Amino acid sequence: MKPAFFAIVGAQFFSSLADSALFILCVSLVTTLAFPEWMTPMLKMGFVLSYILLAPFAGAFVDMFPKGRVMLVTNTIKMFGCSLILAKANPLLAYGIVGFGASGYSPAKYGILAEVLPARRLVAANGWIEGTTVVATILGTILGGLISANQHTIAWLLTMAPAYPGIAGTPLRAAVAVIVLTYFIAGVLNLCVVNAGARHAKARRSLPSLLLDFYRCNSTLWRDREGRVSLGVTSLFWGAGMVLQILLLAWAQSALSLGLDKAAALQGVFALGVVIGAAIAGKTVPLVRSMSVMPVGIVLGVALCAMVFVHTVQAALPLLLAIGGLAGLFVVPMNAILQHRGHSLMSAGQSIAVQNFNENLAILAMTASYAMALQVKLAMNTVLILIGLLIALAMLYLRAVANTSQHA
Repeated sequence: MKPAFFAIVGAQFFSSLADSALFILCVSLVTTLAFPEWMTPMLKMGFVLSYILLAPFAGAFVDMFPKGRVMLVTNTIKMFGCSLILAKANPLLAYGIVGFGASGYSPAKYGILAEVLPARRLVAANGWIEGTTVVATILGTILGGLISANQHTIAWLLTMAPAYPGIAGTPLRAAVAVIVLTYFIAGVLNLCVVNAGARHAKARRSLPSLLLDFYRCNSTLWRDREGRVSLGVTSLFWGAGMVLQILLLAWAQSALSLGLDKAAALQGVFALGVVIGAAIAGKTVPLVRSMSVMPVGIVLGVALCAMVFVHTVQAALPLLLAIGGLAGLFVVPMNAILQHRGHSLMSAGQSIAVQNFNENLAILAMTASYAMALQVKLAMNTVLILIGLLIALAMLYLRAVANTSQHA
């Protein structure tokens, strides 16, 4: 791997770390401000709405400039959204602006891989990207829990900067300062690859042509055999995964009687599993055999159903480690083949924008469903079983589609 690749990995790690820490801080603010319980998934819905609305334009925008530069600009937008909390902005608005920045950051960080690396390196590169992204997500969740709910950490932060009361004079300011600093580190790493990635001369187009081109790209990827299956798999995976990120916090608090900070820390075990699974996939699954991991998705769905029988931390640890390992082993090859097919059929920026559109549409639908489940007081175990069954049955169907298409 080139040194520039590791700069990209580091930049997206710290940017994702800050995103996740900010989410937990916003969850804490929603609770403090006495919003109803179903407002928590609304945070994620507002975040992903930008991905969906801007998908027809994000790919063209990303392709107009070197993707390293796009990563730097969009990371700065995220930092601005986080800073709005200090101006007493509604958490939904602040996190929504971060989602606006992320909608451009994501196609840039994934699109740059297909432009700076050969196809044979894409699975390994995705192993790095997915592994570090999930680790950043979980560590960011832990960090968010510590700076927003752990009184010892908050007290330590306040004593660290006694000479700068304007920056860290209150617990909220201290928490925001930590997250802004994390975004800043990501920006510094972005400077190492600010001119990396290709420009596309045809990226500057009118609004009608952008919409038409996005529709054609979306249709092209869904008509492609490998593109259709991998896009369906990753959309379902990330839709369910986003709900599980929220649900796991509530599950740890109710089923295991943990506080918010410890519930967030428990996700570190899941992260370790994802890293192990992603590493195994990167080493053992070549691009041409990516479809062979689909049965792992069926086992993953069954493992999620098993969470309803767990009531102790000792039992939760190995199960979460196994679920994380299955998730990493499953999604990394699927994501790699989707990027490869997208890059073969269209520009890298457009292919990732199409991927983001479909995956975040699934996230929006599933988080909205979860919010409705909370509104009607559906039992948590029922929600877990429904998600597990959905993943297992959908994987059975998509595997059958893949096998049928292959032998047609």
